[in-house]
Amino acid sequence: MLVRSTRLGDMEISEEQVLHFPYGLPGFLEEREFAYLPHQENNPFTFLQSMAEPNLTFIIVEPFPFFQDYEFELPDELVQELGFSEKNPPQIMNIVSVPDNPEEMTANLLAPVVINCQTRTAIQVVLEKTKYTTRHRLFPDGFAKQPGKERE
Repeated sequence: MLVRSTRLGDMEISEEQVLHFPYGLPGFLEEREFAYLPHQENNPFTFLQSMAEPNLTFIIVEPFPFFQDYEFELPDELVQELGFSEKNPPQIMNIVSVPDNPEEMTANLLAPVVINCQTRTAIQVVLEKTKYTTRHRLFPDGFAKQPGKERE
């Protein structure tokens, strides 16, 4: 199947790469299907490309490598609705904002994207009564220098 993207170009994807958002995303309630497109191997970032709107692309990231203490409880109704269990745990991703200076990119920890990888169904959940916000810096100390290499 063909997905069109003004940022990534047109590409062929399989049905297994499509995530279904039954309620859309906050601010994009009509957008129900997104292509799940990992950026590169060994790269933590993934693209969510709307299947209907070529101009709508999100960058998402698994939060735990950046925020080891990130935790929350999913409402029981959501756990049941999406069919999570010990054998089928949720995959948690967060939408990333990338400003002009990429070292200042932030993750929205207030509203994680919760994915059932078996059914390819996802919901963005807005957490209640939490310390999290929409802007947590991924690299609070800037990009780490690679050992043995000097930054130019």
